[in-house]
Amino acid sequence: MANLTKWMENEKKQMMTVWPDIVGELTNAEHAVINNKMKKILEYNVLGGKQFRALILIYAYQLVTNKFTKENMRLVRIVAWCMELTQAAAIMIDDLQDQSLFRRGNPCWYRCDQIELAAITDALKLKHSIFYLIKKHCKGKECYVDLMETFEETSSKTVDGQILDLQLSTNVNKKPNLELFTMDTYNCIVRNKTSYYSVVLPITIAMHLAGIKDRESFMQAESISLEIGRLFQIQDDFLDCFGDSEVSGKDSTDIQDGKCTWFVVEALQRATPEQRKILEECYGFSDPEKVKRVKQLYTDLNLQKIYTLYENKVYNLINKRVQQMSCGILHELFVNLLKAFYHRKS
Repeated sequence: MANLTKWMENEKKQMMTVWPDIVGELTNAEHAVINNKMKKILEYNVLGGKQFRALILIYAYQLVTNKFTKENMRLVRIVAWCMELTQAAAIMIDDLQDQSLFRRGNPCWYRCDQIELAAITDALKLKHSIFYLIKKHCKGKECYVDLMETFEETSSKTVDGQILDLQLSTNVNKKPNLELFTMDTYNCIVRNKTSYYSVVLPITIAMHLAGIKDRESFMQAESISLEIGRLFQIQDDFLDCFGDSEVSGKDSTDIQDGKCTWFVVEALQRATPEQRKILEECYGFSDPEKVKRVKQLYTDLNLQKIYTLYENKVYNLINKRVQQMSCGILHELFVNLLKAFYHRKS
């Protein structure tokens, strides 16, 4: 694990060597106002994150191929930045829709310089930049169509997940319909909104860049990646409710926004009629006292301990599945990926 941590630190430095080229290529519009704005968007929203999606892509590529030429690695790092553009665009819109206050320890983009709803067009600019970069650097290569289709299909799934997430969290009365908060529904949100673009996408892109064609390898990679992505989201739900905002760099909003999280679904399954009434009266409201009552209910239901046991159980189950994989080239990737996510604090 120490070696992986050292590799990640070094690879972040390597990624930064191509960053100036990324900025230069994405600030080539015909008017200086557009270019100046784009530079601000890139520097504020793309830099400063953990970059784990980009790192997953690069790490996966290095495990599944031995094509480590300088030219190949530069291309992989450019595509890895496309992962970070994807992430930045997603959180810019997500923060606006959720009316979050902070991201990575700084005010959310829509709150800066009276940007507000203009954050939507800023995020769209980042989304279009992904396809511009792939077209510029990959057109004519064997993997070009696969890369374009994978990014586009994943984007569509993410939007579906976001639609479901938002539709469930509020209705015409700005109050969530807890009757719809089932584990099946939660899994559908997580699969589309989180798992595909956070884990499936970078690994699939790495395999395409490496020239892998075996469909069984892609199917196994997707299946395991979806499970890891679900674990990642459940951890996010825990960190939102019980984590340290100083460490995570973002504020807690799931209860106030009435989100369909693992914790509220578990609470609904375990609550007495009296406890369910508390959720109906308090969940989805910004009143600090109501938020406090919901968190107290989670404590009364011992959900933190249940979460810890569940995290351990899921971790062991996924590890067992990884051991049974017939696609050996991905084995080391998933073992180390699980170790990196296990008991994460941010």
